[in-house]
Parts: sequence; structure tokens; C-alpha cells
Amino acid sequence: MGLSAQRLYDRAVDHGNAGRNAAARRDLHAALERTDDADLRARITGTLAYIESRTGNPERAEELCREGLADPRVAESTRAILYGQLGVLALMRGQALEARELLTRALEGIDDPAGSSRMRINRSVAAMQLGDFAAARVDLEAAVGTFERLGDPVEQAKSLHNLGYVELLTGDLVRALGHMAAARPALEKLSPVAAAQCDVDRADVLRDAGLTTEAERILDRVARTFGAHGMRQARGEAELSLARSLLAHDPAGAARVARGAARRFRALGSETWAIRADGVQTRAELVPSAYGRRGEQTVVSRRPPSPERVESVAAALAHERLDAEAAAVRLAGALRFADRDSTAAPVRVPRSAPVATQLLAHEVRARRAALRGAGADVRRHCARGLDELMRRQESFGSLDLQTSTRVHSLGLMLEGLASAVRSRKPEVLFEWSERARHLSQEVIPLRPPPDPGLANDLAELRMLRAENPSGDWLSDPRAAALRDRVRQRQWSETGSAAVQQRVSLEQFRGHLDGDTALLSFVFSGDSLSCLVVSRGRAAIVDVGRWSSVRESLDGLRADLDISASVRSGPMATIVQRALGERLTRLSLVLLNEPLRAAGDVRRVILTVPGVLNGIPWAMLPAMRGRAFTVAVSATRWASLRPSADAVAADGARTAGFAVGPRVARADEEVSTAASAWPAATALRGDDATVSAVTDLASTVDVLHVASHGRHAVDNPMFSGLELADGTLFGYDIDLMPRVPDTVVLSACEVGRSSVRWGEEAIGMTRTWLHAGSRVVIAAPVVVADDIACELLGALHSGLVEGLTPSEALAVASDSTGLVAPFQAHGAGF
Repeated sequence: MGLSAQRLYDRAVDHGNAGRNAAARRDLHAALERTDDADLRARITGTLAYIESRTGNPERAEELCREGLADPRVAESTRAILYGQLGVLALMRGQALEARELLTRALEGIDDPAGSSRMRINRSVAAMQLGDFAAARVDLEAAVGTFERLGDPVEQAKSLHNLGYVELLTGDLVRALGHMAAARPALEKLSPVAAAQCDVDRADVLRDAGLTTEAERILDRVARTFGAHGMRQARGEAELSLARSLLAHDPAGAARVARGAARRFRALGSETWAIRADGVQTRAELVPSAYGRRGEQTVVSRRPPSPERVESVAAALAHERLDAEAAAVRLAGALRFADRDSTAAPVRVPRSAPVATQLLAHEVRARRAALRGAGADVRRHCARGLDELMRRQESFGSLDLQTSTRVHSLGLMLEGLASAVRSRKPEVLFEWSERARHLSQEVIPLRPPPDPGLANDLAELRMLRAENPSGDWLSDPRAAALRDRVRQRQWSETGSAAVQQRVSLEQFRGHLDGDTALLSFVFSGDSLSCLVVSRGRAAIVDVGRWSSVRESLDGLRADLDISASVRSGPMATIVQRALGERLTRLSLVLLNEPLRAAGDVRRVILTVPGVLNGIPWAMLPAMRGRAFTVAVSATRWASLRPSADAVAADGARTAGFAVGPRVARADEEVSTAASAWPAATALRGDDATVSAVTDLASTVDVLHVASHGRHAVDNPMFSGLELADGTLFGYDIDLMPRVPDTVVLSACEVGRSSVRWGEEAIGMTRTWLHAGSRVVIAAPVVVADDIACELLGALHSGLVEGLTPSEALAVASDSTGLVAPFQAHGAGF
């Protein structure tokens, strides 16, 4: 006899929830043939309408709902369901106001708690699109509570996931990721489509956190998933999210992807969504150049749209009540065409606009002030925007999150730095140099409590990395899931202990003696300058156009790698000569004039932008014989220095050592170094496990690790040190009850950092410093084993004698005659 209409309908709903659209459609049509019940037929046609809209036939979907409503036999509760379905269709078309009205009408006629809560979920989406986040939160919190009482974990998870999206839109990335992570286990079990829908929103969180590489990989993957299931509307929405992410660093790519999404939406009749894609495309085409993830500048050659075209797109968005998106388009146009009218009326920005749009408004004001020659106004507008961003992130204790959100500040920071350079006032440039350096260091992290769950996840990740030592080990689904969970734990559990205020130029000079100078290199977009500060004077030195400086950097890393591997034979002399010539040229370009301005100083504090990341300063001829430290900021150096001096004066400090596997001469290096100390603990062989080294680090003042190291470019917190049972990751450092004052990393590459958005750099050295270590000695490039063995072995004699780490390293280089890329980071003296 076959299944009844009701059973077929129930099965079709399950198919639809699982993304099996063709199977759902077959069962729904079969169910229609087997019933004359008006209410059941109306429900069937409502679900069929959803499937039709999902697979690219929104006109037929609306017809089906209207047909159901036209039947006078349909009960009020069923009519409410159809109105709710029409509300969903309006949402899919991007017509949020109509959707909210339809869903409100539906809620008035339904008395089923589960059904009304599902409609609340949908109405919350309309409220979010309209910028009414308070209303969205009320609906979702009610839905979460109802589904919890009804014992429906899947619908409860949907409500919680959407609540996470509200937190994203209001700027709380930690709570956003937490809600989404809590909801995911229940949702991803439904189907690949449900998992993909979760991933779209999670990618938006990662994008707003500046983790665009990962966000874009996710969005590219889910777009293909939606396409494979015939879900053309969902695919277009994923592509639009991808285009928004590309705006930050690849505007040409953003324009291309947005253009394709607009075509897809128009083919589906989703004109409002197409207009939104037009907005992103227009913004992308207005960007003259962009700074990529690594700080490189890309020129966008496409001719920008005319001011008339910009206003036409903005007006279309405003007509659809998409005021924040309209404001973003107008601001992008105002920034591009600021030189045509620097006194144009300001663009009204809704309070609900994303942080990136709010900051863009400050950038437009600053650019217009710059064109008027009002330098003080430029810096005032830039400072207001950066302070607003700081207020938003002052609760973020996680280094990963602090450095990633820098993506939002790049335009304002470069505008402010350029204005500060033009002022020719050292006190002004010092302030802005400190803003650039200190932005991710103002928040002093609160050490997280012990977390066995995090420790277990990291242990499993070590096993997975050992099984797949290639660079793409995090692409494994299990590894990716653990990575996400580790990140979420660290974001949520690393709180803010305090906010450190920046020092002024005069305050900083009070920390200097006659033998010490600060060289603060400033990258302002197209040029490089250096602020030189000594006890008696401060001066601004123009280093040169960035393009000419970069010519001296090109090929440096390759030369250093070859030099470390070719140590003997006929090629060694040629390689060393080529490297020496490059280092001499770089030294002249970067250091000749700044050191001349500094005078005769023995100690140098360096603060450098991310674009100078990876320079082996100790190998530059002008730095030889000088003790120096690469500081995160002048403020950070000044705050740590007194304590660092006090520790250095204490002759009773303790030291610990660890030797990783397969490192030539590592045992010899550690034996030599440990022999300098009256008593020292050394972990070797199978004893040098991650847990043992973690425990040791918590009990000593100086930790020296000789191991292989790897820097993960796209996931720098998964950079690490290879130990007996796997990798000690950056995340493992947060599990240590306390960290050593001085950390010596005799491991290739772990002194290297990933550049994030032109200024910000993050890697293992920065991770130790953020956790509380005062100084880290590491190399940004590969180092020959024999050089590491001899130089770092000699370093400890100076540490035991009470020399500061920077001075001990300089003395060791002088006594051994070895010139190597090891350098002190933090408060090296």
C-alpha cells in the first residue's frame, strides 16, 4: 500500500534537513498525491516551497505558498506556517523588512512552542540584517530556552549558533566563536550541508578576527559543497562572504568573486542579494592599492567606478534598508575621491555598522584633513578610530586574537604614521611609533587557569602532526577540528589583567643612559623612516622609499639559508662573499645614518615594523660589537627593564636545558652551556618530553632548548619546538604556571614571525614574551649547527657572571669570533 502522506511528509522533512533536496522533492510530490487534507497539503506545499527556493526557483516557491493561503479550508495555525515560509523566502531574497513583517504575522497565529521558536530564529535573521541586534538577541534567547525545555538539542543548537552570529555583529568575537563551537556538534551530525552552513558563519568570525587565510579556505570549500547539492542561493551567499574577506588584502580578487556572485543572484531572481554583491564589487574597485597578509603592497590597476556609479549602488542599497552597506560604499568612494572635494559632507554611518565601516569613516575624515594640510586633525581622527578599536579589544587577552584584529586598523595606522613623519616632530613620531608597536601589547594577559582539556587536545595534535609531518597536516579533518577547539579555548580563557599605558618621549628618555639609544623604524606605506632617541636628543632620519629598501632585502633569506648549509668546499667562499656584500649593503641602507645620529652608543634598542621582519640584525656590520635588543615597543622595554636588571644582578638564578631529537651537536652545546652554571637540570633523549620541558620551564629563570624548530606561516601559534614525544606548540606556553625570565631557543626558524597586516608580527618569540618572559634569544633564519653550538655555549658564561642577555650574546660573539643571526628580543638589557 505504501507510505501514508504524513509519513512521506515527515521523511521529506528529514531529507530536507540533511540537504538531500532531490529526495525531499520526490517524497513531497508523492505525499501531495496521497492526501486531500487541506492542512496537510498546505504544510507539504510550504516545505516544497522551501526546497524550490533553496535549489534556485524562488518564484515557484512563492506561488506554492500563495496557493496554500488561498484555500479557505486551511486552519489559522497552518496559515501561520505558510506566512512563516513566505518570511523565509523574503529573507532569501534579501528583503529583511518584509521578512520581519511576515514572520511577526506568522507568530501571532501559531500556538506551537516549537514552531513559534523556529519562526523566532528566522525573525532574528531579519532583525540582524536590519541592524536591530537587541531584537535578534531577545528572539534567540527565547528560542534557546524553549528548545532546552522541549529537549530538542538540534533546534537549540541552531538558536545558539545564531546567537553567536549576533555576538559577531556586535563585536564580541570570543562569545561568538564560543556559541558557534558549542552548537556545532549537534548541527554537523545532520548533514554535510548543515556543517557547511555552520562553517559560513564561523568563517565570518575568523575574517573579522583578521584570520583571513583560514576564513577564505573555509568559504571556498563550503561554496563547492552548496554547489554540489544544487543550492545556488547558499553558494552565492558563501561567495559573497568570500569577497568581503578578500577586500582586506586582495581587492582585485574581491571584485571578481563579488561580480560572479551578483550574476548568480540575478539568475535566481534575488535582486537584493545581487545589489549587496554590487556593493562589495564597487568597494573593491575603489581601492587603489592594498597591503596583503605579509605586508606587501599590491596596486589595483582596474579603473575605478565613477562617483555617479558609486552613488547609484549606495542608493540601491539604502533603498533596500541596507544602510550600513550603503555607508561602506559611500565611504570607499569618499576615500578614493577625497582629492576632488576635501570639504564634502560627512557620510552618515549607522551605529549598527561593523567596526571596519566605523573605522573607515575615521579614515575618510583623516584623509580629507591631510589634503587640507591639517596634520593635527589627521592624527586626531586616526587616534579616535584606533582608540575605538582598542576599547573593543581591551578584553582580549589572547595574543592570536590581539594581533589578528590589526587588519581593521591598517589604513588608520598608516595615515597617522605618515602624518607624524611629515610633522618632523620627534615627540609626535614617537607617539605614533608606539601606537603602531604597542597596539597588540596594551592588554596585559591574565594567565589562564590549568586546562586539562586543552592539554589533551594539544597532545592529540602532536600525534597527528607526527603521523603527517608535511606542511598541510592541519588540513586533516580531525586536526582541523582540534585546532578550532584549541583556538576557542585559548580565546575564551586568556583574559585581560590590565591595560598598559604608552610612555611619552620624555618618560622614555628617563630610562636611557648615555650609552643607549633607541632606533625606531617607521613604515608609513611608501617610505621608511627612523626615529633616533638618545638621552640628550631625538631626531628623525629618512631611510628612503620603501621600494628601494626592499631591493636590498630581496634574496636575503635565500642567501642566509645557503650560507648555513654550504660551510666548506669551493662554493663556501663564494657564498659567504655574496652574503657579506648583501649584509653590508643592507647595513648601509638601514643603519648608517640612524647610528650616526645616535652618536657613540654601545647599546641599541630596536623597534621594527613587520615589513623588516626576518632581518638578522646581529650580522649587519654596523651592529657588531654592540649589545642590542629587538623590543616589541619602547613602552614594553621600559616597563620590563628594571625587573630585568634586578634579575640579572641576582647570581643565584637557576637554569634548565632540553635537547630535542636528531640535532647535531645539541648534546655538546647543552653540556658546554650547563657547565657554566653551579647547578643545572638537563633533559635529554626520551626524558625531553613536552610535559617535562613544560614543568622545567615553570621552575627555572633561564630555559635553553636545543631542538629542531618549525615556523607555521599561516598558523603561527602552531609553530613549535620538536621534542622527544612531539611538538611543543605556541599554545603549550599558556599551560605553564609561570615562564622563565630568559628563554634561549637554539632552533632554526623559531625566531621567525608571520607578518600580519604590515606591522604586526607573531611567532614563538612573541608568544614567550606575551606570556611573561622578559627576553628571548632566537634566530629568524636557519643557523649552522656548529655555530649554534659554540656561540650559545659561550653565552651562558656571561649570563652566570651577571651580564644582561644582550651583553652576554655580544661578548660571546666577540670571544668566539662567530657572527650569527641570534638576537635578543624583549628587554635584552
